[in-house]
Amino acid sequence: MSTNTTSSTDSSTPSTGSSTAPPTGSSAGASAESGTGARAVAPEAGARPARLIHNEATTEIPVHLLFRDDPAPSPVPLRPAVVARRQGPGERPGERPATRRPVNARPRPVPSVDPELRERPARVLPGAAGVAAGLCGVAGCAATSWWAGLVPPLAAQALGLPAYAGAGLGPAQWAAYAAAGVLGMFGFGGLARGRTGRAWVLGLFGRYRGTVRRTGLMWVNPLLLRRRVDVRLRHWRSEPMPAADGNGVALRAVTLVVWRVRDTVKATLGVEDHETYLRECVEAALARVPVEPLGTVRSSADVAGDTLTRLVAADAAPVGLEVFSVRPVRVEYAPEVAAAMHRRRIAALDAAQRASVLTSVVDSVEDTVTRLTMRGLVELDDYERKVLVKDLTVAFCAGRGDTGA
Repeated sequence: MSTNTTSSTDSSTPSTGSSTAPPTGSSAGASAESGTGARAVAPEAGARPARLIHNEATTEIPVHLLFRDDPAPSPVPLRPAVVARRQGPGERPGERPATRRPVNARPRPVPSVDPELRERPARVLPGAAGVAAGLCGVAGCAATSWWAGLVPPLAAQALGLPAYAGAGLGPAQWAAYAAAGVLGMFGFGGLARGRTGRAWVLGLFGRYRGTVRRTGLMWVNPLLLRRRVDVRLRHWRSEPMPAADGNGVALRAVTLVVWRVRDTVKATLGVEDHETYLRECVEAALARVPVEPLGTVRSSADVAGDTLTRLVAADAAPVGLEVFSVRPVRVEYAPEVAAAMHRRRIAALDAAQRASVLTSVVDSVEDTVTRLTMRGLVELDDYERKVLVKDLTVAFCAGRGDTGA
């Protein structure tokens, strides 16, 4: 009776082992406990083990791999967990994406002058009118002298004047002298000569009275204050001014500015000294625009010149100056960095020359080996080809070095 029981037990044991699935996932811990005497429970057919992390980039991590160093791990209850990125504004369903409003840069204040300062032509007379007034004044003084009897007899005879004893210097004679003298002074004192390319800005007691651009002899009120202004096309070569390149290296730049005075009243009365103002505008523009040493990149020099012209013209326009071009004619490194940058340029030129020589040598070696093998002059295996390439490279490099020396 006991024998039958034992045989049935032995026969049932392999059937149980054959029906159980291989341990995976959480069943690994149960299989480990079966070695200590506990019975393993097989998972249900078709059921997937729970994952430790669920997302698009992770895979299943079996428990027996996590605790493989532990001789007797304990089962851990697992729950599905999902790791996801936090959704930002506009990514949630039904939500409109938030747009960032563009931040407008604060405009730079533009210099302005008195709006009443506008150039207008001044009232002048032809020079003949001044000459006639001056001659009339001289003639009035001579007639008053003859009236007062102050003309010498010999002069009266020479001029053919009738003999007159004279009434002496009385109030009437003094008044006639004053009137004739004032007329002569105004006539001759107001004569002016207008020249091409020059203009006069006239003012009376601090008030603008007009601009004279006429040429030739003219008569201008002598009571008016005259300020001569050069309205010709002018060029100014600046002294070395501080500048910087695109990397912030200190430079010294000499610029050539072509300009002229467009509005004489604004250039004269709107600013204290328009030439000094133009110089300061050029220096300020050089501080804002990066320039490159001449001879490096031609296009960058043209771009820097156009940008400088635009900036200086915009700053000088409110004071009546018209700027046509601002071009750097000489750009050099500042004394404090000149030596270091000179060594850097020499090193760059040396590296470029070495790269050019190496490229030429490689091309020559490749052409030589290709011709030898393609024409069937030699048959080379890999080792012989490497040796030949090495020998040719050394020979060509040595030849180039001797030629350069």
